[in-house]
Amino acid sequence: MKKALIGRKIGMSQMFLDDGTVVPVTVCELGPCVVVQKKTVEKDGYNALKLGYGEAKAHRLTKPILQDLKKRNLPLLKVFREVENFDENLQEGSVITCEIFTENQMVDVTGISKGKGFAGVIKRHGFHGGRETHGSNFHRAPGSIGANTFPAEVWKGKKLPGRHGGKTVTVKNLKIVKIIKDKNLVLISGAVPGTVNSIITVQSK
Repeated sequence: MKKALIGRKIGMSQMFLDDGTVVPVTVCELGPCVVVQKKTVEKDGYNALKLGYGEAKAHRLTKPILQDLKKRNLPLLKVFREVENFDENLQEGSVITCEIFTENQMVDVTGISKGKGFAGVIKRHGFHGGRETHGSNFHRAPGSIGANTFPAEVWKGKKLPGRHGGKTVTVKNLKIVKIIKDKNLVLISGAVPGTVNSIITVQSK
């Protein structure tokens, strides 16, 4: 059974453990999330739980989403995610908080990484580049990218300069260091993807 919550990244800090060890942590606000829809194999073709997070104003939502939430008598929400292998006892309208997680639990965190604009192959893919010595005309270029007569084209998937970052990234096996239940805050060891206040999804192993 998988547990999951939608939240946002607050920022980074550090914690001192009982033995004096300093642990870098990411402060995340997780939940409260509302169960918007319970999907089943009979009706939808698969089992999943649709969660909603974050208050929204009516004029900020599209009409299909607004009408669906009103039909189900649910509060106006703006962020939605689906979770598989969930607790089957949860029903539509149930509110889930950070209390579903426990300290020292391992989780996977998904978010959109920081966008870094157009970048070359050294920054984007970690190429070594050429010699930095005097007289060398090859420093940060990608180098040869294809053969001559055959295939007479560049293979798909070739590592070249382009847009760096801004992609959905999942960081696995992070540990929950501390949970502050009254403020819906969860301190997760290490760094999680995304900028400050960006939306993240935390799932248990």
